[in-house]
Amino acid sequence: MEWKVDWGLRARMVLTMLLLFVVYLVFAAALAWYFGGGLLVIALLMGGFSIAQFFFSDKLTLWSMGAREVSEDEYPHLHGVVGRLSQQADLPKPTVAVVDSRVPNAFATGRSKNHAAVCVTTGLLDALNEEEVEGVLAHELAHVKHRDMAVMTVASFLSTIAFIIVRWGWLFGGGGRDRNQAPIWVAILVSLVVWIVSYLLIRALSRYREFAADRGAALITGNPAALASALLKIDGRMDRVPTEDMREQAEMNAFFIIPLQGGSIMRLFSTHPSTERRVARLRDLEKEMETTFTA
Repeated sequence: MEWKVDWGLRARMVLTMLLLFVVYLVFAAALAWYFGGGLLVIALLMGGFSIAQFFFSDKLTLWSMGAREVSEDEYPHLHGVVGRLSQQADLPKPTVAVVDSRVPNAFATGRSKNHAAVCVTTGLLDALNEEEVEGVLAHELAHVKHRDMAVMTVASFLSTIAFIIVRWGWLFGGGGRDRNQAPIWVAILVSLVVWIVSYLLIRALSRYREFAADRGAALITGNPAALASALLKIDGRMDRVPTEDMREQAEMNAFFIIPLQGGSIMRLFSTHPSTERRVARLRDLEKEMETTFTA
């Protein structure tokens, strides 16, 4: 496999992290001003939480999704496919996990190539054939290869803190040192701005990284049509998933291979490009590969 560095993805990851760093410095300064603490203390607390999440992101994500690591005895074929695709992608074999869920989906998590996990749902294994499962797993391994999981993990963490303050900040209305000078709504307003900016930056990066992972999957398997077929199948089955199942997993949209569906506004700010656009690009890539092989 001739793996080409996706400089477009790397440039977007660097730009996103630089912009978020500036946003979060402003955020930390605003929190320090409101709560009367030193900027250094606030920065250390936020930095400590970020570092903890970064190093334990694989375990925290699997735990939050109700996933469990599975052994080769339990899922020998799944382990075999992951192991073979990892060799083709020149990657260490990641942890293999399964979620008992009717939602057909998959995701990858972890801070590095050596500390990664690939997870699929039982609904996905039931819905797809062998080639389609390989295409989905190759897509997740492409995320590992690109190292974009770590960027998404760090980027989403402080955005979550801002969202928590926006949602629950009114409970801490007495926390300011001078409520006339620094009412709680100021902290909530700053947090809202931080959350919106973070939200848009993360989603812009997330949409591009999905295209990059689709291309990576095609290079790993040499079969872009299988991934295209899998995407169409998964997208078509989402309408049959019970609403309560989708609500339980919606917070992981940025990590899934297919986002859980929402209304038109949600699609406008989606973490993923549309399935139609992804399939069209995969079909174009299939034609390019056919031309290369026959030339």
